[in-house]
Amino acid sequence: MSQNGVPDFAELLRSAQRTAVHLEMRDVYSVGDERDSFDEFLRTGRTDLDPDSPFWQGWTPLVRETVARGVQMRRARIVSEPVTDYIRWEHALTAVNVAVGEQVRWLPRRLASDIALPGNDLWLIDDRRVMFHWFTGDGDWAGHEFNEDPDVVKMVVAAFEAVWERGIDHEKFTV
Repeated sequence: MSQNGVPDFAELLRSAQRTAVHLEMRDVYSVGDERDSFDEFLRTGRTDLDPDSPFWQGWTPLVRETVARGVQMRRARIVSEPVTDYIRWEHALTAVNVAVGEQVRWLPRRLASDIALPGNDLWLIDDRRVMFHWFTGDGDWAGHEFNEDPDVVKMVVAAFEAVWERGIDHEKFTV
């Protein structure tokens, strides 16, 4: 367990028994460990699509391990259109997420107006535990909050499922 009762993310994902879902709602993130890859994409239009490369080593082994245990991993992204450069880059990278076992859908923000959404991005594990992610105004990490309150979990489940139902499969979504 990490500080303030918030589990380490890898520990949280490894605890999943059935489902792990991720809701992303920002059009731009600016987390430090992505900066070089994003800058390369802006300069060249290319990105690292090798799931075994050093860029992906913090993620793809964990996803493969989780999916191999029978856990269904779904990621839904709500995006503004036209999309930002960051979302174009994220869309290009998503081929790796799908290749290692995640299911990914995209929902244009204009189609989410009548969905009651949580105020922050999140991971929901087994429809029981939520880890909210906080970001600064410019998109860098600002913190996390772990929540198991049944009312909060119920709201998150409803929001994610509504987004997922309306979302467009990655293979069909163009940027």
